[in-house]
Amino acid sequence: MRALPPLSGLLIASCLVLSAQAATDASQWLERLDQAELKQSYQGTFVYERSGSFSTHDIWHRASPAGVTERILQLDGSAQEVLRVGGATRCISGNLLQGVNTSPDTSSALSDPLTLMSWYDLKVAGYSRVAGRPAVIITLTPRDPNRYAFELHLDQQTGLPLKSLLLNERGQLLERFQYTRFDPRPPSAEDLSPSADCTALPGGSPPAAQVATAASLGWRPDWLPAGFELTASNVRREAGSHVPVTHLLYSDGLARVSVFLEPVEGEANDARTQLGPTAAVSRRQPTPKGDVMVTVVGEVPLGTAERIALSMHPLEAQARQ
Repeated sequence: MRALPPLSGLLIASCLVLSAQAATDASQWLERLDQAELKQSYQGTFVYERSGSFSTHDIWHRASPAGVTERILQLDGSAQEVLRVGGATRCISGNLLQGVNTSPDTSSALSDPLTLMSWYDLKVAGYSRVAGRPAVIITLTPRDPNRYAFELHLDQQTGLPLKSLLLNERGQLLERFQYTRFDPRPPSAEDLSPSADCTALPGGSPPAAQVATAASLGWRPDWLPAGFELTASNVRREAGSHVPVTHLLYSDGLARVSVFLEPVEGEANDARTQLGPTAAVSRRQPTPKGDVMVTVVGEVPLGTAERIALSMHPLEAQARQ
């Protein structure tokens, strides 16, 4: 008769199976979320909280074979809104709070859940009820100190996020999206029509889809958190200025960090600040062609942003070393 394994071995094996199953279930929910934003129409009202600021917004989102049309209207204070069609901003009024004008969903930033599992522990943490609708709670806990944790409450019917929390390493709340009203019915054409105060942008702003290598723009980072890769880049000139600004966008499939590189003359001091989840670090960098202000902005810990800023170097300087 074969001897039975020790009880401790059975318990460990059982925990490993349950952990693997939890990660599998969570990845399946994230795959559903990834598709829902492109296929599911909806409308509702959500609240946005960040660094002590609190605002309420209406949203109308229509998905069709031709693409996604979305309108967001801020209900607090002066009417501020944005209309996007196919990923391009068609009109905007006022200044929506940073983070709101990128839509209260996370799916636009998600990559393959199997890839995310390399940088986050995925787990189905339980169930909740948001805006009167049953939801499943998915947690994404970072495997290193270079990124934040996420808690998503996904609508069980549609897979869309009804609530999203961004948490620091101590579990403290940094940012919240939460619906108070959610209706999975398509909005009307009237709902998607912007107000007269919404200023049209010529041709709409281009979607952030163009990608070049950092090397082709003359810069590269010596260090990035594991999993962060260049996902978009461009060179533009700010309104009223002839100075070109290089923008590099890096992402691990969920968190995003922007690096701005701008030639600078005269006085410009280094700076570092943390506003809620957003870290911003500016560092003056000498180059063979003159000084450049390197600014890193992203929803990552301040130390992560500082290390990225310190690691940015022009290729000319590296070639001489």
